[in-house]
Amino acid sequence: MARDADSNEPTRELSGHPTGDAITARSDTPPEPTPAPAARPTRGLLWVLGAAALAVVVLLGVQTSGLWPSFRNPFAEERTDRSQPTLLKSIQDLSRYVAAEGNYQVVVDLQKDRQYVPEFLLNERTLFVGAGSVEAYVDFARISDGAVVESADGKSVEIKLPAPQLGETNLDLEKSYVFAERRGLLNRLGEVFGGDPNRQQEVYRLAEERITAAARDSGLGARAEDNTRKMLEGLLGSLGYERVTVTYVTP
Repeated sequence: MARDADSNEPTRELSGHPTGDAITARSDTPPEPTPAPAARPTRGLLWVLGAAALAVVVLLGVQTSGLWPSFRNPFAEERTDRSQPTLLKSIQDLSRYVAAEGNYQVVVDLQKDRQYVPEFLLNERTLFVGAGSVEAYVDFARISDGAVVESADGKSVEIKLPAPQLGETNLDLEKSYVFAERRGLLNRLGEVFGGDPNRQQEVYRLAEERITAAARDSGLGARAEDNTRKMLEGLLGSLGYERVTVTYVTP
């Protein structure tokens, strides 16, 4: 078949389409970077922050109002009282008039050691501050018959009372305390393997004895005599007696 004369000519380039040279030149040029979008907080993050803030406000409000249950510390110290019921052993009727009370404080310095034994091995020294009180009272139950004598005109009265007595020393354990204590090495080891639970009883006893002696020497009994006399003069004076005489008899 015969071809046309123009069939061997190259096909003409279409207008509007890149040629091969243009494609090659364009492939050598690096592509332009795509601009990144502007950074801005997302709507989801705002919702999360808002919900967290709302939860904190609600929890604080509930805790302040007392509606939220409180949780205990699992390692908190607990106190268990297994004491037995108190038994009534006796009741004693008293007819004492407490006329005076003295409050005292004493420092007991008690030391126990052994001769020829170093103090760092075997030694006990305790400084104890003891605070206690002693009452001075008149026992009206011991007034004998005929102790009250009224005058013929009824204007004066004479009363004979037993002399005031001192009560037992009341050691105040809340105000008493061990100021310092020093013990040797062997004493400490003995405490570890079985100490004496009544070890402090001796300093308590010494403190009570010294407070009792101080009460006797401080004129507490004379103070009780004056206070009792003033009380009876005021009481009997209100009943119409012009003169009241109070004397004390040693039992």
